[in-house]
Amino acid sequence: MACRPTIRENQPSAVGRRSLLLGAAAWCACAAGCSTSTKTSSPTGSPSTTGSPSTTVSPSAAGPPTASGSTASAGSGATLPPAVPWRPGASEVEPAAKVAAVRLIEALGTWPTGQGGPDRAAARAAALGIPARLAGALTAQAGPLTPAADAAVVRVIDAQYGGILADSASVLVVCAQSTRAGAAVHDGGTTVDVRLSRTSTGWGVTSLHPADPGPPAALGASARAVLARSRIELPPASAADIRSGQVHESVLSAMLALAGDYRVSVSVVRSGHPLNVFGTNRPSDHPLGRAFDVWRIDGHPVVDPATSRGLITAFMRAAAAAGSYNVGGPVQLTGGATANQYFSDATHHDHVHIGFTG
Repeated sequence: MACRPTIRENQPSAVGRRSLLLGAAAWCACAAGCSTSTKTSSPTGSPSTTGSPSTTVSPSAAGPPTASGSTASAGSGATLPPAVPWRPGASEVEPAAKVAAVRLIEALGTWPTGQGGPDRAAARAAALGIPARLAGALTAQAGPLTPAADAAVVRVIDAQYGGILADSASVLVVCAQSTRAGAAVHDGGTTVDVRLSRTSTGWGVTSLHPADPGPPAALGASARAVLARSRIELPPASAADIRSGQVHESVLSAMLALAGDYRVSVSVVRSGHPLNVFGTNRPSDHPLGRAFDVWRIDGHPVVDPATSRGLITAFMRAAAAAGSYNVGGPVQLTGGATANQYFSDATHHDHVHIGFTG
């Protein structure tokens, strides 16, 4: 194997597991509309073990949505899917950081009929205890989470660390969103890089960085195959990344190779990830289209302590065999082609990172 640069996706963190801070959080009840299925990672299973709520989103045999998502007519009696708050699993490194990030995304992206618009979104953020001025600034940064619509529901697919240090964190909130405008329902979604700082009372959100996949482009055979493969579950932003034509062939080929033996639930590909490896000035492989993260393998969340370490280990080694020079996860493996081919740290406690040189 050719010599590859000895860089790491993230630096190890000494942050340990902390108890979940249970603060008062406002949650918006949601009203009428309907949803259509898209090829997304399905947030199914028990929230206490998977860290994601049970909802109606499921992979579709018909393939991925269009670049702007899917639209369907809302027939009589049709309803938007229920707003089910995401909950962390039992083995999170810093559950309070994830909860703070997710609750804000849920509040900004979910509203009942007639409660849309930036002023009401800012009010929902302020109801979580965020100072009014910051709530307004965060609403302005929410972008695709707050489209013009009569009603909306965000369903969090996964919340994973983009980076975690002693006093700051990045939580990547991967979500689908159904919106209703008049009689039409649109299924879309995004991934938001939520930045947080630790305060004397817990974790507080400081800024939002939604995914910006770019417009669709003419695609090669590998990209079309990934989008059509039912064993590769893609959330909306990741599917849009691939449709943009900005994902390297090495990533696409590895996804297809891994899907031969595993059902692969992708969380992040290119957009919605920090530009630099968190806490450093080194560019991350993700924004360059040279990496992808997997949060669930064969239906088993990486963060779940009940998920077999053997399954995760085998998957990480298969990723290396598929050409990755930089495989990170919750298990520190040995025997790589280079000294740094495998790594493990607190950031990668909840997913497997698979990076490429090009």
